[in-house]
This record gives sequence, structure tokens and C-alpha cells, in this order.
Amino acid sequence: MCGVRRFAVPGALAALCACAPARLPVEDGCADAPFPEDIPALTWCEWPSEVPLPRLVPKREAPRVAEAAPGTLVMPGHPDVLDHGPRDAMKLALTFDACSTTEEKKYDERIVNALVQHRVPATLFIGGSWARDEAEALKALAKNPLFELGNHTYSHPHLTWKTDDRIREELARTQEEIAGITGVKPALFRPPFGEYDDRVVQIAKELGLKTVEYDLPSGDPGAPTDKLVEWVVREAKPGSIVVMHLNHVTFHTADALPEIIAGLRARGFTFVKVSDLAGAAAPAAVASASAVPRLPEDQLRDVRNDKAVQPANLLVPAPGVEALRTVVEVGH
Repeated sequence: MCGVRRFAVPGALAALCACAPARLPVEDGCADAPFPEDIPALTWCEWPSEVPLPRLVPKREAPRVAEAAPGTLVMPGHPDVLDHGPRDAMKLALTFDACSTTEEKKYDERIVNALVQHRVPATLFIGGSWARDEAEALKALAKNPLFELGNHTYSHPHLTWKTDDRIREELARTQEEIAGITGVKPALFRPPFGEYDDRVVQIAKELGLKTVEYDLPSGDPGAPTDKLVEWVVREAKPGSIVVMHLNHVTFHTADALPEIIAGLRARGFTFVKVSDLAGAAAPAAVASASAVPRLPEDQLRDVRNDKAVQPANLLVPAPGVEALRTVVEVGH
């Protein structure tokens, strides 16, 4: 525009043209790009006093969203869902989810070794299919008094998009699988992806399960060791429930865990199980399996089908509570 002499160049644009280089350093920036020494040095000139300064359009401020670790979601609060304990005591709970994956190895025993070495209690939310695949590991975990087991559904679907019957079987079948291996039926339940609505919570309650969320997602899917440590140690609050994963050897959870434990202890925290944090009473009797409709095996087998069907950012929150618009944790 500046080099086209037959057009009059008005006002501010003329002032800009006065400072423009006589020619571009190369004819085509996509081919034969010059070495740095071939590019003319930048020069500055005074803005002409007779030309008004361009009016800057104020930048619209983007809506603020809560700071969160990448790849995580925290649902809105719900009266029957535990997402943290009392805020007046320096206690917190480390929790670890375990569900089957497409990876050959589905259990990172380094995490358990670190917890045992540092004498840290933890709550482990176990998927039914993971329990089936890692039965021997689950037996050992159940015998260790440091750990308590929770229910993480059988095939890790998006429950808010499932029928009542499917939700019941996901939970009841996992209870059966865990109890058949360990002799213990969990009293706690964590929904996959942290997603729930009133219906999911009520069905869990009918089956004698307390729904447990978290207020501190670690971000361990994909986060490097130093970021994991920094985030968890910095963001932990009295009563926090931290979520990490037990079933991905490719995650950096095991590498970060000893430093996370040391950092939290240095801040004055002590570690407890979720049931201790909640002061949970003894659970009601679990509904018998015969009361739960048995669905075809192929409806429970492939969790990837569930991920493909549901858009990852659609949630069905508790009535009257606006869902947070953030990234859903996937791939765990």
C-alpha cells in the first residue's frame, strides 16, 4: 500500500508509511529466507505531531475461569457428594484411581511401594475390569491396612449418559468383582471422569455407596514430574482430596509422589483415608446382586465406545447448579 504512489495515503497510514523500509528484505518470505545479518536493522522515527494518534480499541476481557491443572475437571458441589473434608484441620487424603487401559501394563506398583515406604494411607478407587485383570495385585492391596478400596465402576463409562439399569450394573458388578477377590465390598464410589448428576448419586446411595469427588485434581495425565509436585504441594488445602492414578506406568505419578509427600508434610499436613477425613459411618447394606438387572456383556466391554459417543465437555450437573466449563479428564 505504501509503495503505490498513485493513491493518496491519508493520516495515520501516511505516518506509518514514512517509517516503513524502502523494500522488503526478500521477495518471498517463504523461500530463500535471509540470514539474520542480511535483514536491515530496525529504525524508529517520530510520530508527526499534526497526525492524531490511532485510537486503540479496548480489548474485551475474557471471562475468568478457575485455575486448574491441565486436563482436569471439578464438578459443582452436591449435598450428597464428598469433595473435601473439614477445612479447619491440616489433614488431607491422597486417592488413586485404577481402571483398565489399552496399555499392556495396567498397574504401577512403584506408587504403592512409595506409599508403603513413607507410611502414607490412601484410598484406591478400583474399576471392576481392573480388578479382574489385576486380581493378585488387588488381593495384596486389600490386605494392607494403609489402604481402603472404593468402587470406580466396571468399564469406566460416562455415567450421566447411561440408563438407570446400566448405572446400577456398573456399580453392583464392580462390588461383586472386588468382593469376590478381596472379601470386602467398598463403601465409597468415585464416578468416572468425575462426572455425576442427581440420578447417579441417588443410585449409588441406594447401593450403599457414598459418592466421593475431589477438590484437587493432580493433573497427572500428561503433566511432568516437576509440575505435578509444584501444583499439588502449592494447591493443597486443609481437608483436600487429591486424585491421582495407579494404572498408568507412563504417567509421572510414581516419580513425583515422594516429593509430593515430603512437600505436603513440610507444610504441616498429615495423611488420612477418605473415610477418616469424612468421619464416615458404617455403610448401609449393599443391595443384593439379584436385584440388579444383568445387561449384555458387550454393553460393558469397551469403554472407548463411551468416550466416542459423548462429547467430552458436556455434563449433566446437579439441578440448579451451573457446570464449570473446563477440560474433562480423559484417557484414564
